[in-house]
Order: sequence, then C-alpha cells, then structure tokens
Amino acid sequence: MNPTPVILLSGASRGLGAAAAIEAARQGANLVLNARSADRLAAVAAQCRALGGEALTVPGDIGAPETARRMAQAAADAFGRIDAVIHNAGVLPPIAPVAQADLAAWETNWRVNLLGAVALLQASLPLLRKSAGRAVLVSSGAAIHAYPTWGAYCASKAALNHLAAVLAAEEPAVTTVAFRPGIVDTDMQAQIRQQGAGVMPPDLHAKFLAYQREGRLQPPEVVARPLVAVALRAPRAWSGEFVAYYDEKVQKLLV
Repeated sequence: MNPTPVILLSGASRGLGAAAAIEAARQGANLVLNARSADRLAAVAAQCRALGGEALTVPGDIGAPETARRMAQAAADAFGRIDAVIHNAGVLPPIAPVAQADLAAWETNWRVNLLGAVALLQASLPLLRKSAGRAVLVSSGAAIHAYPTWGAYCASKAALNHLAAVLAAEEPAVTTVAFRPGIVDTDMQAQIRQQGAGVMPPDLHAKFLAYQREGRLQPPEVVARPLVAVALRAPRAWSGEFVAYYDEKVQKLLV
C-alpha cells in the first residue's frame, strides 16, 4: 500500500492556494498549510479535513525563515515524511517603475516570492530526498514577459524559474518544477485593477480590466487541479522546467 502523500503548501488561505489545498485533500493528501491569516487558514484546513485528509496549520509570514522551518517540523512530527512542497505564496507590490520604487518594498516582495521558496526548500529537502518528492514553485507569465511597473514581481518570478533549474541540477532525487498558473481570478487581480490605475501604463491596466470584463479569468479551482497533479505526479524528466497549467502534458496528469 502506498503511504498517504504529505504536501507543504504556502499561501493557502485564499485564491489558488486555498483551492489547491482542497483539491489535494480531495485527492487523498495530508497537508501542512501556511498563510499569514490564521482565521482564513483554519477555515481552509477545516474544509480539507471534511474531505477526509489531515490538515495542519502553520500561520506566519513565509518570508521569515522560521515559518518554513516550523512547517517542515510539523510535517516531520505528525507524518514523518514530506512528498511535495508547493510554494504558492506571492505578492505583487511595489507597483512602480524601477526608477521610483521603494527598495524596502522590493525586499519585502523578494522575501515572500523568492526567499520564502528557498527557505521552504532548505527546510524540506532532507525529507523530500527520502521520498523522491517534488517541489513546485508557482511562477507567472511575468517571469518571461516584462510588465512596466512590475519590476519586483517580474524579476522575482524569473528568479524562481531559474531556482527550479538550479535545484534540478543540485538535487537529482527531487523533481523541481516552476508552474505557470495563467490568469486566475484572485485577490491579486483585484489589486491590479484597483491600484494599477494611474501607475501602470494605461494600455496595460486596460488589458487587465478587460480580463475581468470579458470573463477571461480562470477560476482558482480550474488551475488547482493541474497544480496538485504536478505536485503529486510530475515525472522526473520535467525537473527544472517551466510548465503551464494548460500544457497538454500537464493536463494528462489530471485524475
């Protein structure tokens, strides 16, 4: 009998992270969930438990290395294993040209988007190696497309993609994949629409308004299925790759 897989998931209290937690529980995984909002995180964990899985919560800022260590320790203490890590936590600000952006805001962005992933990987790798597990770093199309005023976000996601490639070279027992979720109907999209006006180039801001107006935003649940599928079933040959939720090979992993 195969053991119940254990997934560590950051940014799990809302949006794609919450949908991924619930989908993972539906597929029979046990979870260690992280987000800054303890109340919202507890509500997601309750939904996961209702589906029959175990769900532990570790509230806190994933930009602080101690949070990642607590997540890995919780998994080790409760389950004795880690089969997958999904670094989904991410922030967009500052929305500002590089010439005008606050450096401290860049540092905050990178602590969550990139260094949070590094901390989570460092804490989890000893058990991931033992399980020949997977690390999925939730990236963005912004990793390969330059959006004016999104410098911190674009650069951090590009770095996340290359981090996946480096881990593939360094950790042959672990499959590390950067995951492109597409344009998902989340709070970040609302933030772009609300805070981007007058800061982002008008044509770029108008494009994001049109995504909502034209119904082109994907529901989080649609993207959560391939995200969890990659975390549980991505083949070793994909390690180091940047894959999109809509790729045919990703869709073939769905159950």
